[in-house]
Amino acid sequence: MQIDLEEKHSELKCFFEPEGVAVIGASRNPEKIGYQVVKNLLDGGIFSLPHLKGFSGKIFPVNPKTDEILGLKCYPRITEISERVNLAIVCVPAKFVSQVVRDCAKKEVEGISIISGGFGEAGKEGEKLQEEFLKVAKEAGIRIVGPNCLGILYPPSHLNASFGPFLPLSGEVAFISQSGALMDSVIDWSVKEKYGFSAIISYGNKSDLDAPDFVAWAAKDPYTKAIALYIEGFTDGRYFLEVAKKVSPIKPIIAFKAGKTTAGTKAVSSHTGSLAGSYKIYKGAFKQSGVIMADTLTQMFDIARTLANLPPAKGNRVAIVTNGGGTGVVCADFCEELGIKLPALPKEIIEKLDKSGRMHPAWSRANPLDVIGDATPKRYKVALEAVMSSEVYDGVIVIQTLQAPTRPIEDAKIVVEMQRKYKKPVIGAFMGGTVTEPSAKYLEEHGIPNYNDMDRAVRAMWALIEYGNYLKRIN
Repeated sequence: MQIDLEEKHSELKCFFEPEGVAVIGASRNPEKIGYQVVKNLLDGGIFSLPHLKGFSGKIFPVNPKTDEILGLKCYPRITEISERVNLAIVCVPAKFVSQVVRDCAKKEVEGISIISGGFGEAGKEGEKLQEEFLKVAKEAGIRIVGPNCLGILYPPSHLNASFGPFLPLSGEVAFISQSGALMDSVIDWSVKEKYGFSAIISYGNKSDLDAPDFVAWAAKDPYTKAIALYIEGFTDGRYFLEVAKKVSPIKPIIAFKAGKTTAGTKAVSSHTGSLAGSYKIYKGAFKQSGVIMADTLTQMFDIARTLANLPPAKGNRVAIVTNGGGTGVVCADFCEELGIKLPALPKEIIEKLDKSGRMHPAWSRANPLDVIGDATPKRYKVALEAVMSSEVYDGVIVIQTLQAPTRPIEDAKIVVEMQRKYKKPVIGAFMGGTVTEPSAKYLEEHGIPNYNDMDRAVRAMWALIEYGNYLKRIN
């Protein structure tokens, strides 16, 4: 199967960087989806937030019953718009969608995002309506997102072509989700957590475009460094695996697969009409194609952010540097559970640190390297320098607990300095709350993921090792 990533990126460009957008089914009623989509295009969101900015391209509301919506001229049909429209967003009832697609074909629209529901997920009558509009679209060469989807949000062009609450902050993770409602909650959560996205894509019933199409698009998107997927099922599993094999060496793909259980599989079928398939089969296929599987949504986003920011690990040998003995023990347990090796400190490192004049007499002389609770930033620095400069370790997890002598910001600056100097993956576990938060933020702003939970920190390091192993295997 030949897959041209550049061609796919160009083909789907109309959904992310359109010149003109028509909203068919636009409304003056704030309670209607057609109003909310127009508002989102104009202002970036229904809610007012400091980071929001509206789409700068042309917006054309379409509704035969009114002349104006939100200050924009309204058109009775898309065919009566004289200017170029390369993306149409459809918010009309299912029974009218086929005629709308015919009108879009006359207007030579390149892409249509169908937000309306009542199709393949709603029984045989809905399936018939879906087949009808899809036939028209295929004959006209129009690509379809949806139906029964939330739409697309693309921060680089300030495009909120959805009825999601608002654009997320800009970032380097593309999130592709079969569930629109899940996407909504993620958007709200992400702003609170300062977690940015390069794109958020809801594709619903995947009548035409499916997750692998958007993965292929993201491979060539200059703003995307990692791809996160929420998946219920595929229309063509073989196509996804071929795309994943081509994209994984370029950009990491992280997937959270829903429908693992009998109950979940039944729920998937009623939600989008998908066949969930065997979870074991997905797991094996994903591993072969380089896709990293997450067990939870939190894991998926943790791993995506980590792989977007840090180089993959060259091996699975990790050093733990901590100022708390108990936290080192817990971290070591999590490492062993995930198959991460913790090589003992070499004799030369022990001697070097003993002679440094910075270490407490009771420091651990082992891995985890416990610098003791009264550790100063200078002690953290000599310890980190020792393990990061060593060929024995492929990555480092740095734990900090807040104690009276602790200087969180200074410690964070040292972690950033060491990572930039030695180019090895480093995960932070600066644990605490009010006082620790600025240092955690500093780490994240400088490309080092930080987790207030050692389980999450270790899982992030595991992902760097998994991705590194995959790259070694294919090369």
